[in-house]
Amino acid sequence: MSTTASPPGPAPKGGAEMKETERIEAPMAGPGRGPMGGGMVGQKAATFKASAKRLMWRMAPERGRALAVVALAVGSAFLLAYGPRLLGHATDLVFDAFLADRAVDFDAVRTTLLQVVAVYAGGSVLAWGQGYVLNDVVQGTVRRMRSDVEDKVNALPLEYFDKQPRGELMSRVTNDIDNISQTLQQTMSQLLTALLTVVAVLSMMFWISPLLALIALVSVPISMFVTSRIMRRSQGQFIAQWRRTGRLNAHIEESFSGHALVNVFGRRADVEREFAEQNEELYQASYKAQFVSGLIMPVMFFVGNLNYVVVAVVGGLRVTNGTLTLGEVQAFIQYSRTFMQPLTQIASMVNLLQSGVASAERVFELLDADQQVPDSTSDVPPTGAGEVRFEHVSFSYDPAEPLIEDLSLVASPGQTVAIVGPTGAGKTTLVNLVMRFYELDGGRITLDGTDITAMPRSALRSRIGMVLQDTWLFAGTIRDNILYGRPEASEEELLAAARATFVDRFVHSLPDGYDTVVDEDGGNLSAGERQLITIARAFLADPALLILDEATSSVDTRTELLLQHAMAALRTDRTSFVIAHRLSTIRDADLILVMEEGRIVEQGDHDALLASGGAYARLYRSQFDAAVA
Repeated sequence: MSTTASPPGPAPKGGAEMKETERIEAPMAGPGRGPMGGGMVGQKAATFKASAKRLMWRMAPERGRALAVVALAVGSAFLLAYGPRLLGHATDLVFDAFLADRAVDFDAVRTTLLQVVAVYAGGSVLAWGQGYVLNDVVQGTVRRMRSDVEDKVNALPLEYFDKQPRGELMSRVTNDIDNISQTLQQTMSQLLTALLTVVAVLSMMFWISPLLALIALVSVPISMFVTSRIMRRSQGQFIAQWRRTGRLNAHIEESFSGHALVNVFGRRADVEREFAEQNEELYQASYKAQFVSGLIMPVMFFVGNLNYVVVAVVGGLRVTNGTLTLGEVQAFIQYSRTFMQPLTQIASMVNLLQSGVASAERVFELLDADQQVPDSTSDVPPTGAGEVRFEHVSFSYDPAEPLIEDLSLVASPGQTVAIVGPTGAGKTTLVNLVMRFYELDGGRITLDGTDITAMPRSALRSRIGMVLQDTWLFAGTIRDNILYGRPEASEEELLAAARATFVDRFVHSLPDGYDTVVDEDGGNLSAGERQLITIARAFLADPALLILDEATSSVDTRTELLLQHAMAALRTDRTSFVIAHRLSTIRDADLILVMEEGRIVEQGDHDALLASGGAYARLYRSQFDAAVA
């Protein structure tokens, strides 16, 4: 298919913003929902717990390596936890010798210290292996998520994009996924290590002194209570932070895209003021999120220091009554410090986790959005002559406001059908329905006798060439942009298409000819030159069905006359739909449809419609009188 721009639809609707502290609830997938939503298909990302669980579930394909990560982490945690116990034994060897007034057995001390070195070295190697494998697991998970989002975006219906600001959607696809990647990368390893360290250290603490271990455990429920209370208050702020980020991105993208118009209409101050307001809202949301979650660390340090003091005092009393040795108390104090460190680490990761899960909720909302109706799996019928039939077609963008009702028409093979009428009459909608950019509410459309819903979209659109009023070029050379219509075309075919559409005429005036690089919006070419390239693209595609939506609106009068001849040749032996406001350009159409409010009010050729004195005659006279005036 040779499309030149995203098909036009109804004006984007911003939609009401949710309150900052509300959870994002993704709409449940409809019948067309595919497998892209991830492991827990159809589950809403409504709470922190559900979203975090769903995010973890996406690692299921990596379960083999994930088990290897756990095994390495277990080995590393217990080896590193055993080190202080050996150091305590070395201390006892020295202290016992001092109390007994005998020589220190340095061979035994040396052997113990070598064991400590070996234990710590082994634990470090296992920790390195854990990080290496975990990195592969996390990046593989994020890579699949990016692929799922890309597949999902390609499977979404056009009305989804009509209601979503492009900057907001881009923020979800880029910023939010990148934030998820950083969150998983920074927290998974530390979180797993911290949890296993707590288990390992707690085991060693109970081995040394169950009483002191129970005293140390008192800090756990206190820490959990404080963390949960702070998390509950900060999660809403993180959701608001990323929502504000999306809104700011949407505003920036809109401002940059319309930079020229902003300056033409003197709205720069308004744009800057709105940017400042949204930037301030993002600052406030980010500040609140970081401030509230940042309270965790000071509280945890306070609880940890209290625990350390209590353990030291009780441990000293146990040494004096001979219940524990000095080396055991030394080891226990080390374990007490080590025991609080992972709890503090977990607390410090809360803000990262909340930020990542908030981004995950936004991505899951996209993945759970209703998809377009699935493609047919039937065989593609052989290429026909290009007959198009509308049979009692009904369609509306809003169910409360019907646009097209019970419309029927036939476009015969090789016929040029012109569609005219006032703005908003449904002209562009009609051809969008042929392309299946939107699904019908009732009736059917057939191409060579086959219902278009029974054809795969790719097969249908491969037979259609479309040129829109709004040109679309991608960053690349002029050659690449023309070849987009049919990449396998030869150089001779490309040049023939360029000559037929008069692209060749202005390309030779450019320094690099067909290898001239154009930017994404074709800013280094005039509007007419960009439109000529898109027409050449459609010409090269050689489609069976041609759709021209104000395709010559941006060219000068002389070039328009030349293009009319070129497009007359292009329309030969193929069915064509031509949408035009300048009625002089469609005088030679085989059939002219006059539309008003979604209905065909007149049809016929140019002479017959003028003679009838109806809506077409009024439109024609209004343009002619305006031109004469």
